Amino acid sequence: MKQGSLTVACLAVVGMFSIWATPAFAYVGPGVGLSAIGAFLALVLGVILAFFGFIWYPVKRLLRKGNAASASTSEPRHKHHVESGGEGV
Repeated sequence: MKQGSLTVACLAVVGMFSIWATPAFAYVGPGVGLSAIGAFLALVLGVILAFFGFIWYPVKRLLRKGNAASASTSEPRHKHHVESGGEGV
């Protein structure tokens, strides 16, 4: 079965089910609505934080180690500043 014919078949099935659907006369109060919105936002933020926790921070750590290794071979780590003992300096 081709991709286009599968899409058409799925749309036909969804269309038939939507014709037979009866409306649900239900009331969603403000508490349930706010809880649903809060749960959705928590899910989205959880996915974003999981991305940063599992992907971004380890990559960032690897990049820092690579930069530190290249910097330590090319330049001294600390530059010493020598102060003169004169007054008013």
